[in-house]
Amino acid sequence: MSVRSWGNYPKVEHAAVVPLYWRHLELPAAPAPMLPAGLARSYGDSCLNENGTLLATPRLDRLIAFDRSTGVIRCEAGMSLAALIALVLPAGWFLPVVPGTAYVTMGGAIANDVHGKNHHVAGTFGHHVRRFELLRSDGTRTECVPGDKLFRATLGGLGLTGLVTWVELQLVSVPSAFLDVETIRMRDLDHFFALSEASSASHEYTVAWVDAMAQGADVGRGTFMRANFAHDAGFAAPRAGRLSIPFDFPSFALNRPGIALFNALYRARAQRDWKRTREPCSTYLFPLDGIGHWNRMYGARGFLQHQSVVPRTAARENIARMLEEIARDGEASFLSVLKVFGDRDGPGLLSFARPGVTLALDFPMRGPRTLELLDRLDAIVRSAGGAVYPAKDARMSAETFRTSFPRWQEFRAFIDPSFSSSFWRRVAG
Repeated sequence: MSVRSWGNYPKVEHAAVVPLYWRHLELPAAPAPMLPAGLARSYGDSCLNENGTLLATPRLDRLIAFDRSTGVIRCEAGMSLAALIALVLPAGWFLPVVPGTAYVTMGGAIANDVHGKNHHVAGTFGHHVRRFELLRSDGTRTECVPGDKLFRATLGGLGLTGLVTWVELQLVSVPSAFLDVETIRMRDLDHFFALSEASSASHEYTVAWVDAMAQGADVGRGTFMRANFAHDAGFAAPRAGRLSIPFDFPSFALNRPGIALFNALYRARAQRDWKRTREPCSTYLFPLDGIGHWNRMYGARGFLQHQSVVPRTAARENIARMLEEIARDGEASFLSVLKVFGDRDGPGLLSFARPGVTLALDFPMRGPRTLELLDRLDAIVRSAGGAVYPAKDARMSAETFRTSFPRWQEFRAFIDPSFSSSFWRRVAG
């Protein structure tokens, strides 16, 4: 069976895709190796298992328990963040950390130890997990809690330590379903760092969009956005309409002139002074979820995302080097996002988010030229002592992975012997 990740690259064949159900939850007698699979929102091959078996978990989506007085919730690992939010938000609770899409399963959020626009306040998803059950290929079930070695290995462990069957999470209380959002035009990288520092103590969510085609003194120009939950807006958020892209765009649709025009129009929307709006929280936190199959914008060849984090020491220099490399190359990034992470290290052995500055970039797949550019970006990240995010990767070298995650050998001891992935075989052998 042919399966692709969200980036539509690569496309690989699997021996089987086996749906799991709560009524008969046991690992199947299927061709090894196995890998849990959620909603396939990883961009590269960390959610693929070429010639092996995918254990499809989206039907493991039952709510097990929800204490409305404390905000502790337990659910099966195949429940999506979108479904969980729909259950808990009307009761005044919200997920403490969300990535840029709500179409991620709870198990996937653990496997990638996802982060969000509030990392400087809340850390990663794993910091709020109270416990989970891990089913191993030998049939053993282990309830993992913070402090356990298997807990640390599974958070950010890319689904390789076994199958997470259920998750218990501490939610956060929120006053409404809306965010008060402030937006300002960003002049350059120095302006970005000044805005981030000024906003970190006053606003829970901060993020910037960057024009990756800017050069010279304009490097880092873009739009900076910050937000807090509104206190007087209630929970009756309107249900947003959802458009959908029905087919792959032609390859020329996201060419350099088109992206340059988009960048100019997007930046022009922001003002030189703060513009304040009130939005449903999903509009700000999940801006692309309102467009079904938005990955088709990049065409049939798909796209590659490069997300990295570099230490704050010399972060401005290294982010500038990456943006300048992109502008010189001419490979335009359609979506470019910049954020300062907080001071908390990730709780997992392979957690990506750590103190530093993260830059995420999307590139249409145009063949060797695109891959060579990303190799050059990797070299900048390695020299800075940073890391590249496995959940967004389809091509990093073993050298880049091992430099990014120096505890990978320690992690290796916790891998279930019947589990593997295309990504792991590529970077770890």
